Amino acid sequence: MTTEMQGAARTYDVRTYGCQMNVHDSERISGLMEDAGYVRATDADAPDVVVFNTCAVRENADNRLYGNLGHLRPTKLKNPGMQIAVGGCLAQKDKGDIVKKAPWVDVVFGTHNIGSLPAMLERARHNEEAQVEILESLEVFPSTLPTKRESAYAGWVSISVGCNNTCTFCIVPSLRGKEKDRRPGDILSEVRALVAEGVLEVTLLGQNVNSYGVEFGDRLAFGKLLRACGEVEGLERVRFTSPHPKDFTDDVIAAMAETPNVCHSLHMPLQSGSDRVLKAMRRSYRQEKYLGIIEKVRAAMPDAAITTDIIVGFPGETDEDFEQTLEVVRQARFSSAFTFQYSKRPGTPAATMDDQLPKAVVQARYERLIATLEDITWAENKKLVGEKVEVLVAVGEGRKDERTGRMSGRARDGRLVHFSTGGLAPRPGDIVETVITYAAPHHLNADGDPLSHRRTRAGDVWESGRTPKLKGVALGLPSIGVPAPLPPATEGCAL
Repeated sequence: MTTEMQGAARTYDVRTYGCQMNVHDSERISGLMEDAGYVRATDADAPDVVVFNTCAVRENADNRLYGNLGHLRPTKLKNPGMQIAVGGCLAQKDKGDIVKKAPWVDVVFGTHNIGSLPAMLERARHNEEAQVEILESLEVFPSTLPTKRESAYAGWVSISVGCNNTCTFCIVPSLRGKEKDRRPGDILSEVRALVAEGVLEVTLLGQNVNSYGVEFGDRLAFGKLLRACGEVEGLERVRFTSPHPKDFTDDVIAAMAETPNVCHSLHMPLQSGSDRVLKAMRRSYRQEKYLGIIEKVRAAMPDAAITTDIIVGFPGETDEDFEQTLEVVRQARFSSAFTFQYSKRPGTPAATMDDQLPKAVVQARYERLIATLEDITWAENKKLVGEKVEVLVAVGEGRKDERTGRMSGRARDGRLVHFSTGGLAPRPGDIVETVITYAAPHHLNADGDPLSHRRTRAGDVWESGRTPKLKGVALGLPSIGVPAPLPPATEGCAL
C-alpha cells in the first residue's frame, strides 16, 4: 500500500523534558516515527501525534506533565484522530496511573521499550483503546534504534544506560535500571558514522560515564575510549557527561590532557560540600577527594573549565553544612553550575528522612549560593578578556542575536560565546576564531572582527537542510508503511 493510496502522511511532535539522556532518547523517538512513515509537524500545524518524553527528577515534573496533557485535551476533542503518547522516566514511574488521570492519553511506554512506540500507536488506533506497556528491564540497547539527529554538527553517543549507584535523593536508578555498557567497537562505529555525516563534535553520554567498563571487567575502559576517539579522523571535539567523583581515575585525566580532540571541559557533580551530607546522600566521596580531583585536573589542564551540580536543602542540612558547600565552591572556582533546591521524590530514601527543611530556609540558602557562584563565574570569565578562542558556531544559543547582530557558539571549554561576524557569513557548524572583549557571569562576548572563519563539512550539511539520520534495528515496527489516517468522526468523539 503506497503513501498516496493511504493519504497524507501523519505528523508528529516530540516534546522533551529533563536531562541529556532524554534529549538523545527523543532523537531516537523521532527516528522511529520517521521510519514508520510519520513526518515532523510544522509549527503552524496541529500534529497528529504528540509524544511527551518526560523527566521524574524534580517535584514539579508530575504537575508539568498533567498540566500540559490538560491543555491538549480540547485540541484532541476537536481532532478525534489525534494521538497522545507519554514516555520517559515519569511514564516508567506512574505506569497505568497516567491513563487513569488523563484518559485521553493513547499510549504509555517506559524507558526500556522506546522501540515499541510506533507499534503501540498502531494498536491503539486499531483497538480504539489506550495501550500501556512498561518493561522492567532493557529490551534492546537503545542505540540500535534508528535516530534522527537534531544537530548537523554535534551528536550524542550513548556509552551506557542505567546506574549502579544508590544516591538517596535520586529516583533515576529505579527508572533506568542497572548500568548496561556498550562494547567499545559499537561506540566507535557510531562515532565514525556520525563523522562521516559531517558531525564535528560528539558527547559521550551515560549516567556515570567513568564507571564504563564495569560490565566487561575493565576499570580503565573509559580512558581507553577517550584515546580511541582521538584517532577518529575528522572528529574535532570530544566531550562527556556525567562522571561520578567516586569512580574518577587518574588515567582519565591523562587521556583528557593527552588526546588533542578531547575538550578541556569537565562536568563533575558535587551535590554538597559537607562530608556529613554526602554520607547521608550515599555519595561515596568526601570533600577532600573531590577537591583533590579538581586540583589534579587543573595541574594537567590549567585551562580546564569545570562545571557541577549542587543540591541545596537536603534533609538535615545545617547552616554549617551549607557553609561547607560554599567553601568548596570558592575553592573549586566553577565556570558554571546547575543548582537545585532539594525536591522530595516519592520512592527515594531521602523522601522519608527526618528534618525536611522549611521552604524559606532552603530559598535563602539557594539565593546565597547563586550569588556566590555568579561572583566566581564572572571573575573566571573576566580572565578570558583579550584571549583568542575557537568557537563552533551553533543554532539558537543566543536569544538576543538577531537584535545585536551577533551569532553564538561554544568555545572548546564549553563556554557560551556571542560574537560579531564582521561581515563574514559563518554557518552553524563552521569554526570561527575570535578574541573575547567582554565577560558576563554566564557568557562571553567577542565584538571585534573574527580572526578567521573556516567553512566545514558540518556547515555544508546544515546549509543543505539535512541532519544525520543513523539507521538501526527497529524492533516491533509494522512494515505496512505510513499508517492510514483515521476516518472523520460522524458523531461524538473518540475519548
